[in-house]
Amino acid sequence: MKLLIVESPSKAKTIEKYLDNASASSADRFTVRASVGHIRDLPKSNKKAIDIEAGFVPHYEISKGKEHVVNELQNLAEKAKEIMLATDPDREGEAIAWHIEEILKHDKKVKAPIKRVTFHEITKEAVEEAIKHPRAIDTDLRKAQEARRVLDRLVGYDLSGIIWKKVRYGLSAGRVQSPALRIIMEREREIRAFIPEKYWVLEGIFDTLKKDKITLTCNEEPRDEKFVENILEIGKKGNWIVAGIKESEQKRSPRAPFTTSTLQQTASTRLGFSPSRTMQVAQKLYEAGHITYMRTDSTNLSAVAQKQILDLVEKKYGKEYTEAHTYKTKSKNAQEAHEAIRPTHIEYLSKGANDEQEKLYKLIWERAVSSQMTDAKLLKTKISAIVENHEEIPEFSANGSRVIFPGWLKVDADARGEDVELPEVKKGEKLNLIDLVSIAKETQPPGRYSEAGLVKELEARGIGRPSTYASIMRTIEERGYVRKEGKTLFPTDTGEVVSDFLEKNFAEYISDTFTAEMEDKLDDISRGEREYEKTLKDFYGPFLKEVKEKDKLEKATNMGEAPDDIKCPKCGGKMIIKLARVGKFYSCANYPDCEGALMLDGTELQGPKETGEKCPTCGDKKGKSGGGKLVIRERRDGTGTFISCSRYPKCKFVKQDEEEIKRKMTDVTCPVCKKNKMMERRGRFGIFYSCSSYPECKNAIKAKPTGRICDLCGSLMMEGTKTIPERCSNKLCKMHNPHKLNKMQ
Repeated sequence: MKLLIVESPSKAKTIEKYLDNASASSADRFTVRASVGHIRDLPKSNKKAIDIEAGFVPHYEISKGKEHVVNELQNLAEKAKEIMLATDPDREGEAIAWHIEEILKHDKKVKAPIKRVTFHEITKEAVEEAIKHPRAIDTDLRKAQEARRVLDRLVGYDLSGIIWKKVRYGLSAGRVQSPALRIIMEREREIRAFIPEKYWVLEGIFDTLKKDKITLTCNEEPRDEKFVENILEIGKKGNWIVAGIKESEQKRSPRAPFTTSTLQQTASTRLGFSPSRTMQVAQKLYEAGHITYMRTDSTNLSAVAQKQILDLVEKKYGKEYTEAHTYKTKSKNAQEAHEAIRPTHIEYLSKGANDEQEKLYKLIWERAVSSQMTDAKLLKTKISAIVENHEEIPEFSANGSRVIFPGWLKVDADARGEDVELPEVKKGEKLNLIDLVSIAKETQPPGRYSEAGLVKELEARGIGRPSTYASIMRTIEERGYVRKEGKTLFPTDTGEVVSDFLEKNFAEYISDTFTAEMEDKLDDISRGEREYEKTLKDFYGPFLKEVKEKDKLEKATNMGEAPDDIKCPKCGGKMIIKLARVGKFYSCANYPDCEGALMLDGTELQGPKETGEKCPTCGDKKGKSGGGKLVIRERRDGTGTFISCSRYPKCKFVKQDEEEIKRKMTDVTCPVCKKNKMMERRGRFGIFYSCSSYPECKNAIKAKPTGRICDLCGSLMMEGTKTIPERCSNKLCKMHNPHKLNKMQ
């Protein structure tokens, strides 16, 4: 048996269809299995994750929940005569392959040779060709991924740590997410500082001699109202004539096939997909074998693919539409050996398992096919008119265009735009003025970024790579640093505070130059042109020194003074702006001596109310570590109140409601400590059930226990769904999915 390992279950199913197992002997038959992404990762604790002194050596551990995947791969590898790792053809895929190889190599029962195979499209031909040409793991490519992972962990851990101390607990920063946030904030400051200017747009509606209507617009947009009135006065009295007619033939060249960033931008504009949604849909198309690999910054097409497209264009549209084009990739670090995103079988106009996939496939097909077509030819027309004998009045004009040969626009019709046909006139022809109007407007500030616009900006500045754009968008939104309204990204109060703090104290490390240069260094590592350890050492020494120096800073709680007319509701004193989890608010400048607080709309904020009781944990202690009082607080999720120590989070005492405890307690004994009962709790992801002595006993399950014990593994059985009324709480047990067990039997 031969074992082929990929990272995606759906990719495994597609590849399995292409392998000729029916005619092969049992020894030569392929078994295809998926690792379901990474099987190892750095532990969450930074102290355990990276041994800096030993040369930034990462300590990997099997990812939680992947133990059964590893066990299955090891069991199959022990029986295999040959093992092939066919994960994605990029840094991340190379790293996944290396982690699998490392685990299998340490299993003494695995005797088969381990080889690496890569392909950029999941087709029968590509898979079979890749299997014929295996290679070893690309150490440089794998090292580049490891350097990125270690670097991001070190930067994120240390920067987030100081933001926790100096701004607010629970906030985070990152090597690439923070520059992205800074770019959004820079635009926001431009918008705030923008001073609008008034200007006027003047339009005239005319009849030609042939009684055709034409609208002409003033070539100038005056700022002076008197000048506008002068134009209107003279224009309404004067005689208008056609001053000139210009016709010119222009060409529009086809666009290059999609890269990751251009696909994300176009899918956002035309289909309304977010970058992360685009990548999810594209991933499914790739795994089903419909498109080539979707993480690429190359605009290349293979010679075979280009010929297939040219043949299709000639056959479907005619030879006059056919023209070969090659495109130079703008990114200096683009991997030219890769291809642009294209359909694997260009003859299929439609593919996909659902509407979203079909729409994205159509977009990719149109861009790939149109890239090998002739230029479009357009006739541009400009008609200008003047008021006779009044040179002081600017020209009025209209622009028109029409397609005289569609070329590539025949396929990519959405890129065409509207045809604007102008009536026929002659130079010197008199025009009859029907109406002349002025429209007062104001200059507008630069627009805020959309996700697609930010991806384009990041790419232009050299920040991030094809595999990271979608995760950058997702991270800054999930962290609550930006909010999305329609397609537009708005920075939140929290995002502004974090960005301001980082720009003020770590400007170098979130600058375009530093971030882009670090990306270049990672690319150098991937090509074997730079050393892993030296790169990290050169960065981390100065960075850590700066982090330690900033540890002496005062806590950044003051975001500036409140307006003079905002006074403290309790003492009448001055107020300052502070940041809470829900956003900015006004706090008395004399806090903590005065606890007066207002929302930005002027509503008074009521703080926690004392119950009159001491905290049982720290109330009798003296000094900074004691003196806590019990207070009533509002729950963050709005589900009511609870009583806790006034010194929270330093003292984490929370008073339990006896009636609530009775309601949540089950009569099922915890099978781990065998002393306490299981009870309902609410966590970040909703309701779960744990031992009543949690966290001393950490036994926890996802759903309510039924009281029965699993016959296979001895774990608690828990409530399931309508179709699976009861299942084992142990994910690794076969009874966790009893419906699958029944099918196997």
